[in-house]
Amino acid sequence: MTLLKQTPDHHDAELVLKLYELRRESVMRESRKTIAQFNPRDYDEFFAITQPGHDHNAAFRQVSSYFEMAYGFARHGVCHCDFLAENSGEGLLLFAKVQPHLERYRREAAPTAFLNAEWLVAHSGSARLRFETFQKRVKKQLGQA
Repeated sequence: MTLLKQTPDHHDAELVLKLYELRRESVMRESRKTIAQFNPRDYDEFFAITQPGHDHNAAFRQVSSYFEMAYGFARHGVCHCDFLAENSGEGLLLFAKVQPHLERYRREAAPTAFLNAEWLVAHSGSARLRFETFQKRVKKQLGQA
């Protein structure tokens, strides 16, 4: 059962500020920079980064698991979903990059991949709007617009 928090409060603000602090940590910052430049053109490019031997696998795991953890806070009622989405769009950009490959990836490798990001987009108007904006940006970057 999912519990949607009805309004944000000071606990949400404290949690979002803590998440922001963690994003500033040097290794996380470098991983985020690496993943910001990651634009998979097809499933094979996406799948490659998920493999332990890939040069950017550690960065991918760190960033994707960080945002899945954060979005899990909203999914399980710990943090207001719109408030979180308004303050952590970077994870939604990553979700927009991997979403075209997600069905196959779940079927072949990881059935629970990006479930929290998917949930957030489905249950938060703020997340949905940002995700759709990021989808357009990703398509444009890949020359698919």
